[in-house]
Amino acid sequence: MYRFRDPHGRVIYVGKAKNLRSRLNSYFANPAGLLPKTHAMVHAASSVEWTVVASELESLQLEYTWIKEFKPRFNVVFRDDKSYPYLAVTMGEKLPRVQVMRGERRKGTRYFGPYTAGAIRETMDTLLRVFPVRSCSAGVLKRAQASGRPCLLGYIDKCSAPCVGRVTPEEHRQLAEDFCSFMGGEAGKFIRRLEKEMASAVAELDYERAARVRDDIAALRKVFERNAVVLSEDTEADVFALHEDDLEASVQVFHVRGGRIRGQRGWVVEKVEDVTTPELIEHLLQQVYGEDGEYQERIPREVLVPEIPANHAELVEWLGGLRGARVDVRVPQRGDKAALMSTVRENAEQALKLHKVRRAGDITVRSQALQELQEALELPVPLLRIECFDISHVQGTNVVASMVVVEDGLPKKADYRKFSITGEAARDDTAAMHDVLTRRFRHYLQDKAAQPPKSGEILSGDLPQDAQQGADDAVVPAAKAKFAYPPNLVVVDGGQPQVNAAARALADLGVDDVYVVGLAKRLEEVWLPDSDFPVILPRTSQGLYLLQRIRDEAHRFAISFHRQKRGKAMTVSALDGVPGLGEAKRKALLSHFGSLKKIKAASVVELTAAKGIGPALAEAISRHLGEAADSNGTAVAVNMTTGEIIED
Repeated sequence: MYRFRDPHGRVIYVGKAKNLRSRLNSYFANPAGLLPKTHAMVHAASSVEWTVVASELESLQLEYTWIKEFKPRFNVVFRDDKSYPYLAVTMGEKLPRVQVMRGERRKGTRYFGPYTAGAIRETMDTLLRVFPVRSCSAGVLKRAQASGRPCLLGYIDKCSAPCVGRVTPEEHRQLAEDFCSFMGGEAGKFIRRLEKEMASAVAELDYERAARVRDDIAALRKVFERNAVVLSEDTEADVFALHEDDLEASVQVFHVRGGRIRGQRGWVVEKVEDVTTPELIEHLLQQVYGEDGEYQERIPREVLVPEIPANHAELVEWLGGLRGARVDVRVPQRGDKAALMSTVRENAEQALKLHKVRRAGDITVRSQALQELQEALELPVPLLRIECFDISHVQGTNVVASMVVVEDGLPKKADYRKFSITGEAARDDTAAMHDVLTRRFRHYLQDKAAQPPKSGEILSGDLPQDAQQGADDAVVPAAKAKFAYPPNLVVVDGGQPQVNAAARALADLGVDDVYVVGLAKRLEEVWLPDSDFPVILPRTSQGLYLLQRIRDEAHRFAISFHRQKRGKAMTVSALDGVPGLGEAKRKALLSHFGSLKKIKAASVVELTAAKGIGPALAEAISRHLGEAADSNGTAVAVNMTTGEIIED
């Protein structure tokens, strides 16, 4: 075990290593090759001290103890994205109280949840009808005892009023025990008992009591059925899932008790240190189950995780010691538990997206991000408009590119563009990037000079995202939508080769008032043209978050266009290649005649009956299908992936 301290003696990082010499050598390597976190930590530290322990289990326990004691700034710390309420029963008091509680747990109190704020109030209000446990504060209780009159809840039968002696303290405690048993998953026992009581009341012709018991049963079932049954009734498990990028990780956990989801909790953590997923899961379980005292009784029999955590055997032994019984930490492979894991993972993914959207929607954060980026890149102009370009292909086939636009830190989707790349430009990513930047800024220069594009230069790939339909098949191109004014900054997805290709394209066109940077995925390095070393932004920098969001959006946009183009390439039709017959007219033909066989058998006059088909086009269709039949013997549309006939 080792600890880094800063010049003031504060512990800034706690770690463990089997070989301390090797670990320290990794920290004190060439500073240019260090990750931002490691670079910051090493330069903030002034001393290191270590402690030798006998086993990995002892190192795990000591690491947790030190992290709780010193709260080092460079260790991963899971913080709730909000404060979750719990339904708590203060069994340590003489007259137990049911209440909604947040924050640190108290000794002698049973906790259930966490819940959302609305759900927990409704659950508590419903259950107090059947289990009228005290829910008033200590002050209200004392006033009722002094005056001999119960509070309002006592008058409306939402409290058994032990304050005025309606029930004895022992009877009231039994009500609280029943409340805890119901919340702990034993709902069926209480519902069956009330059903017998209702039947007995009916047999005695006591219909008023039977009606009250009937309403109590309905209330219990309402609470019981609110939690969906996901697993067998004997399942006690916590299901964890993660969704992470290079800078942050979103964690979600579903608490399953009695086969039902009893609660949910979520975190978003900044990865201020370079940790693998197994190490992240180890830190997570340490912090969730290692909280002081009361949380330990909530450790279930099973802990389901997306990957086996680091130090798995020692972690299982440690959790088993806290619970007082065996704890199984494993990855579900199939069945209902694997399906639930998929659901939790989807929640984690959505939580991270929501976290990023909230941050992007904050005008203060956006302004800070743009300012940080401008200062880090030493740019003389404010970044009012940023354009990002990405290339997408599969082994050099169906090469496409995307351009996304951000103005004042917000996406401007009307200015997004798609590019189809063919010929020599599609040979590699740098050639494709040079081609895309050339085309984008050639159009800008043409618009600036108020000159129409030269004949043959209008490419279907350079259209706005909502103007793609029918572009590949148009005989006479329509007027092109103009590109907007130039950006202050061009961001390319890639490292130094892609950045240099983009800068070369701008230089060839004589565009010298646009700055270019590249964002490399592996280490999130920012590259400048003709620079031997990248710019390293702090991993918690709002400027880096902004670049990440733009890069990810460009990647998403490029991937969607690539899939669309690849899917289209997988389908061939005998109607392909008919001059003047675009996608819309091809669909109109098939809709009118029903199949390619009937189109082939139709005369020229009959073909003109289809919408949009004139005499000249009908003649071209008839001639083309006749030639195809002569050369191939038949004419059908075939899906090249499945081999299925599509149009006939």
